[in-house]
Amino acid sequence: MSTADSTARELQTWLRARFPKEDERYEWKEWRSLKSNISGRKGDDLVSYVSALANMDGGCVVIGVQDKTLAVTGIQDFADYTVENVVHRVLGKTPGLPSMGLRVEELRASDTGAVVWLVHVPRHGPRELVLAHDQAWQRDGDSLTILREDRRRAILLEHLAGEDWSAAVVSGATLDDLEPAAVAKARDKYFEKHQRDPRASEIPQWPVPKLLDKIGLTVHGQITRACLLLLGLPERAMALLSPHPVEITWKVAAERVAELFHPPFLLTTTQVAQYIRNPNIKLFPAHELLAVTLPRYDTHTVLLEGLHNCLAHQDYAQCGRVVVEESAGMVRMINLGGFFDGQPDDYASGQRTPERYRNERLAKAMVEVGMIDKQGFGIHDMVQAQRRRFLPLPDYEGSTPLRTVFNVHGQEIDANYTRWLMDRTDLPIEHVLWLDRLQKGRKLDTTQIAELREAGLVEGRSPKLHISARVAVATGQEVEYLNQRRPDVDDYKSALCKLLALGPQPRAKVDALLLPKLQLWIPELAQRKEYVKALLKEMSKEGRIRNIGGKTKAARWALASVGAEQPPAPTGRPIRRPKLPKRPG
Repeated sequence: MSTADSTARELQTWLRARFPKEDERYEWKEWRSLKSNISGRKGDDLVSYVSALANMDGGCVVIGVQDKTLAVTGIQDFADYTVENVVHRVLGKTPGLPSMGLRVEELRASDTGAVVWLVHVPRHGPRELVLAHDQAWQRDGDSLTILREDRRRAILLEHLAGEDWSAAVVSGATLDDLEPAAVAKARDKYFEKHQRDPRASEIPQWPVPKLLDKIGLTVHGQITRACLLLLGLPERAMALLSPHPVEITWKVAAERVAELFHPPFLLTTTQVAQYIRNPNIKLFPAHELLAVTLPRYDTHTVLLEGLHNCLAHQDYAQCGRVVVEESAGMVRMINLGGFFDGQPDDYASGQRTPERYRNERLAKAMVEVGMIDKQGFGIHDMVQAQRRRFLPLPDYEGSTPLRTVFNVHGQEIDANYTRWLMDRTDLPIEHVLWLDRLQKGRKLDTTQIAELREAGLVEGRSPKLHISARVAVATGQEVEYLNQRRPDVDDYKSALCKLLALGPQPRAKVDALLLPKLQLWIPELAQRKEYVKALLKEMSKEGRIRNIGGKTKAARWALASVGAEQPPAPTGRPIRRPKLPKRPG
């Protein structure tokens, strides 16, 4: 960005677009003086924030801006710090921080002269903690804390470049340790993938050693761990791979039932998927008379793809197992090791291609036999499959740096969202992802909310957003929308006028009309009656209605005259309007 001709307001806009919120990657600081803020009070100075960001995935500290707004206030006292020397001073106070990547970028507003520093912080080195004040720090959302034990373990157990557990040759393993049926299926799947190759007709006649070499399961004819995982006989694979418990656990905790599955995973993952209860469910389109009937889960595109991803990315060195937990309307799959290479949302659009795998040889072999997709389309396909089935999107909620949790939803969370999804198929995937988070009760950042508002997809006050009028009308959800929208006092006046247009009515009839409408917003009956009393009084002063029965129980309310349901011209005297209490919660 060129800052030579950027005003403070333009600079603020650019900063908000690039650093939209404070989180594990970005921190905003309104430091007018750098004197005691570069290395000063621990947990509150620059070196502490550098340690915290570096111990996550790196990021940027923006100095000289107002908190929350990013309005450019500028650094006024630089002490003896410069863009050049501050880098060396920070490095001297943060043991373990890679020197490559730490840099300071200076921006200056053309109209006010205010100076902003962007301190770009690199990610920690593999299995290396970054310290400040003899402690390691981390970010937790927008908070800075001492490094937690789970994050410490995740860093110290990180994958090293060139390290591949699955590629190791297993001493003593032979072809006799492989399941013939699994080898036969591997041949069929490999042929299916390469059937257009000029020499594909030769694949059925290949000897087993050549087949395994082509798939990538052997190294110079020697059996690898990846080979035993996919094709090994159960007892022999478990013995040869000990102490690593190579197994998948399926369980339904509510029923206290569980089942263990072992290699060959090329065959047994299908058995796991068959254990998952998958009855038909019905969804009801807004403009259709017949329900849509479909299986609760998409077995191939979602369940098996998700399970195969767990196997491909499992950190087997931690000696754990893959767990499949089934509960009412949800399947949760858990593998050890944090999400590898980026974030799940990076792959939702199908644009990103993975640059590395935790178990490169295993992943390559799984691609060759059709178990996973290595071009980054796996998550994209699972998201689109759920979207086409009008169900909540799969997500990774509950994941930590030490384990990855994949959640597959098999039933509605919000019926309004489902009906909307049936009718609106034209939205970009980003909007679908954000609205899915909204229906799951998760927070969106301010830029996401602003974009959804601009698109007319949500309204209401954050965090209690709800479906917008534009979407409600498009999907036949007018009633749900009106029930969610906070009513105006004129709504109640109009309803009362319509009732009185049928003839004079006693107070009991007025209460019967209005009290149920107010219940959503005013839970207490006494307060609702008081509100109706104030409403009647105001409408009397406006000249719209009148009491024709006195102040006793015989009171009867009627329209003041024909056409009186419209408010009269203002008299200049202010009327105290009934105030609708705030909705509880």
